[in-house]
Amino acid sequence: MIFYRENLTNTELLDLYKKLLKPRLIEEKMLILIRQGKVSKWFSGIGQEAVSIGVAAVLDDSEYILPMHRNLGVFTSRNIPLHRLFSQWQGKANGFTKGRDRSFHFGTQEYNIIGMISHLGPQLGIADGIALANKLKKNNKITAVFTGEGATSEGDFHEALNIAAVWKLPVMFIVENNGYGLSTPTNEQYSCENIADKGIGYGIDSYIIDGNNVVEIYNKLKRLKEHMLEDPHPVLLEFKTFRMRGHEEASGTSYVPDELMKTWAIQDPVDNYRMFLLDEGILSEEYDTELRSDIKKEIVENLLLANYEPEIIPTYSGELNDVYKSYQFEEFTPGSETKNVRFIDAIRNGLEQSMLRHENLVIMGQDIAEYGGAFKITDGFVELFGKDRIRNTPICESAVVSAGMGLSINGYKAIVEMQFADFVSTGFNPIVNLLAKSHYRWGEKADVVVRMPCGGGTQAGPFHSQTNEAWFTKAPGLKVVYPAFPYDAKGLLNTSINDPNPVLFFEHKQLYRSVYQDVPTDYYTIPFGKAALLKEGSSITIIAFGAPVHWALETLAKYPEIEADLIDLRTLQPLDTETIFNSVRKTGKVIIYQEDTLFGGIASDISALIMEECFEYLDAPVKRVASLDSPIPFTKALEDQFLPKNRFEEVLLELLKY
Repeated sequence: MIFYRENLTNTELLDLYKKLLKPRLIEEKMLILIRQGKVSKWFSGIGQEAVSIGVAAVLDDSEYILPMHRNLGVFTSRNIPLHRLFSQWQGKANGFTKGRDRSFHFGTQEYNIIGMISHLGPQLGIADGIALANKLKKNNKITAVFTGEGATSEGDFHEALNIAAVWKLPVMFIVENNGYGLSTPTNEQYSCENIADKGIGYGIDSYIIDGNNVVEIYNKLKRLKEHMLEDPHPVLLEFKTFRMRGHEEASGTSYVPDELMKTWAIQDPVDNYRMFLLDEGILSEEYDTELRSDIKKEIVENLLLANYEPEIIPTYSGELNDVYKSYQFEEFTPGSETKNVRFIDAIRNGLEQSMLRHENLVIMGQDIAEYGGAFKITDGFVELFGKDRIRNTPICESAVVSAGMGLSINGYKAIVEMQFADFVSTGFNPIVNLLAKSHYRWGEKADVVVRMPCGGGTQAGPFHSQTNEAWFTKAPGLKVVYPAFPYDAKGLLNTSINDPNPVLFFEHKQLYRSVYQDVPTDYYTIPFGKAALLKEGSSITIIAFGAPVHWALETLAKYPEIEADLIDLRTLQPLDTETIFNSVRKTGKVIIYQEDTLFGGIASDISALIMEECFEYLDAPVKRVASLDSPIPFTKALEDQFLPKNRFEEVLLELLKY
C-alpha cells in the first residue's frame, strides 16, 4: 500500500494514526467482551476503519455526519466520552437511547452525529434534508452520509441521490463497499462493475477510492470538500474495502473464501499505515507502544464507569412520557373578523399565515410550486415565499419524508404534501420507523407535518380515494389530525405546524370545495385531543370524523326527533376519550361512524375502549358503521355501495329501537 502524504505534516499524519488506532483497540476489547457475554451484539468494522477516520477528519465538528453501525471511528473522532458509548452498548441510561435501541442506532446533536435505523435507506434522505437546511442557511457546510453496498439496492438510495442532484445539495454519499451485504456478494446485488458508475445516471460526480488507505481518503475528500463549498453539489464516493469479521459476530465469515480473507488481511488499514509511519520515521516503536498503552488504559477506565452504572429500572411513565417531545400548546385567539370560506381556503390561509409566522418553514411536494399543487392550495406561494421554501419534489415520497426529518434535525420545520393520501404508502417506512420513533429512541424531535388529501365520493378509484388514517393511529409517536370543518382545519393545521412532533394531517378532498364556514381571518390555534360536540341529546351518541360528520348531520336533519350527541373527534391521536366516555355514560347507546373500511379501523379501538370503560352504562351493543372491506371502486354505483352513507341510517334507527 502506497501512501502519498502530499502536503500533510508529520503532526497531521500522526494524528490520523491516533484516530485510526483507537477504534481498532476498542473493537479488540469488544470482541473479548462479547465472548464473555458482557455485550449482547456487536457489528465489527475491523478492516474498514480508514473510511470513518478519513471522512471524520475532513469534516468540521459542526458538520453533520450520518454513520452506520460499523463506523465507530466517526464517534471516537468526535471525542464522544467512551464511557457513554460503553453505556450505550450495554443498554445503560447514560447511553444515548436509555436502553431503547442498541449499537449505533442513535444520534446526538451535541456531536452532530445522526445514527441509522435498521432499514438503512432513510439515512440518505435525512442527509438531503440536513444539507438543504445548510444551503438555506448559507452556512458553507457539507454533510456526509454512510451506507453499504447492500443498501444501494434500496429505492431510498436512488431517491436520495436524485433529490441531491436535482437540488444541488452538498452531500458526500459514502458507500463502503466491503463485498458482502451480510452474506450476499456484490454480484448478487448489482450487475454494474462499480457502484460509482451509478453516479452517471444521476448526473453527479463519482469516485472510487481505496477504502483502506487513510491518507488517500483524507487528501481526496479534502479537495472534494473545497470544490463542494465553492459550488454546492453532491458526490458519490465508493470506497473499496473489506470487513474482516462477520456481519455480526454470531454470523461468522464462513461464506467468504479463504483466499479473499488472506488478500484483504495483508491490506489491513491500521497495520499498513503503522509501517509507513515507522518507515518514514514519523512514528517510533516506543511511542506506538505508549499510544496503545494509553488508549487501552482509557478503554478500561471508561468500561469500569459503564460497568458500575446501575441497570435501567423500567417505569411506565418513563417510557410513555418519551414517546412524544413535550409540547406546551400555545393558544392564539383570533379577533372578531371572519370570512365565509371553503374548507380548501381555510387550509391555504393556515399555510400562508404559518409560512409568515415561521421563517424556517419549508413546504415540499409534487407540483406544489408554480403549478400550485394538485388541488391548487399552494397556488401563488412561489411568488410569496420563493422556491427555496416552496419546493417541487421528484416523485419519491420516501426520501422526501426523510428529507423533512433532516430539515427538522437542522433547525427547520417541514411540511410534506402527499399529492393523494394513497401515495403515502411509498413513504410509509420513514413515517412509522423514523419520524414516529426518533424522540423515543434518542430524544430527537421530528418537526414534520404530512398533509394527506384523502377520501372517496369523487369516483377516483382505488388509488386516489382511500382514507387510511388507521395505518398511522397504530404507530406510537405520530399525531393524527382529521378535521371536518374549515374553522377546525385552519386552527388545527396551525397547531400541527407549531407542534414539534410528527403530524399526519388528513384533508378530505370532497370537503375542499363543498363545505363553507365563517372562519377568522386572523391566525389562531386549536388544541389537539379536544373533540367538538356538534349536537346534544340523551338518546344516542354518534362518534364521527371527516366526511361522515357531515353525513351524520344530513341523517339527523331527516329525523329531527332523534336526540343525539354528535361528536366530531377532530384529532384521532391524541383521542378525546373524556368527551366520548361522558357522552356514552349519558346516552347508553353509541354508533362509531368512519369512512375507512371496517376491519382494523380506529372505530374498532374506540369500541373496545367504550366496552372497557363504560360497559355498565351501555343499553345496547356498540355499533360500528364503515365502508365495505374491499378496495374502493371507481364507478359511482359501486362507490356509493362501498361508502357507509346508505347503511348508517338503517343502523341508527335499529339501535334506537334496541
